[in-house]
Amino acid sequence: MSTTTKHLVVLGAGTAGTMVVNKLRKRLPATEWSITVVDKDDIHDYQPGYLFIPFRMNKPGQIRKSKRPYLHDDVEVVMAEVERVDAPASTVHLVGGRTLHYDQLVIASGTTPRPDQTPGMLGEQWHREVGEFYTFEGAVALRAQLDAFTGGRLVMHITELPIKCPVAPLEFVFLADDYLKGKGVREATEIVFVTPLDGAFTKPMASKRLGKLLTQRNITVETDFMIESVDQDAKVIRSYDEREVPYDQLVTVPLNMGADFVAASGLGDELNYVPVDKHTCRSTQYDDIWALGDASNIPTSKAGSVAHFSVDVFVENFQDAVAGRPLS
Repeated sequence: MSTTTKHLVVLGAGTAGTMVVNKLRKRLPATEWSITVVDKDDIHDYQPGYLFIPFRMNKPGQIRKSKRPYLHDDVEVVMAEVERVDAPASTVHLVGGRTLHYDQLVIASGTTPRPDQTPGMLGEQWHREVGEFYTFEGAVALRAQLDAFTGGRLVMHITELPIKCPVAPLEFVFLADDYLKGKGVREATEIVFVTPLDGAFTKPMASKRLGKLLTQRNITVETDFMIESVDQDAKVIRSYDEREVPYDQLVTVPLNMGADFVAASGLGDELNYVPVDKHTCRSTQYDDIWALGDASNIPTSKAGSVAHFSVDVFVENFQDAVAGRPLS
């Protein structure tokens, strides 16, 4: 008796998507399941490395490699942008017109910084006096800015949570403190850490116990700052309660959002993250859709470690689901 091949489509070949296709390819018989992974390009960046580029602690080329060698040979790789998912029809529409049918869909399209969501952030000084290190291009541009920095007011700012690796902005100010001492310009620099939270750390207990680490390094903390706009001409950021924080060099973490196609498909929340059962990573709307890594709305950090742990849970649940068993 012949069996009809079923199709697993994975959108995104980053940390989560790569682990999904590699683990499931070993567990799903090739005679029963085809696996296709879709991503917009073949570039895999080791994103934690972005933080170290501005301080010349690594070279840009060290964190950038091709994705294909890390994907199982028996997985179809499609390089294209996703336009939308037609969930009722179990179809993925790609930019350019191609469509992919799926029996099971995994959304692993990550999260990206969106400076366009804050008035004034994108302007003539973007990636210059207004910098960021959450993209490859931003980290390289910030390296040039810090190379030329001779003192002034260095402001590290977080727009809103969740963000990828919530501790990274704190790491940045500690690294900046050390880096500027090495350059001999720390005494000529005021470092300010601006956060929408009520403390420097994401957990109140951590802020209480560890806040002294910033005080000891003469790093000023501006809390409860909900940004309304960036004024590049006046070189200030403004909050909704009309506070202003001036800067000479601004390093910002823009609003992080999920992929636009998630919104276009009617599958996301207000930040384009896919609502899922936090215990199984299965969509709350469709039983044949799952979301992993930074693409989902599970109440955890947007981090590679979370993807690792959740993929391990997902693989077992996915196998139960396709076999008709209850999810554990």
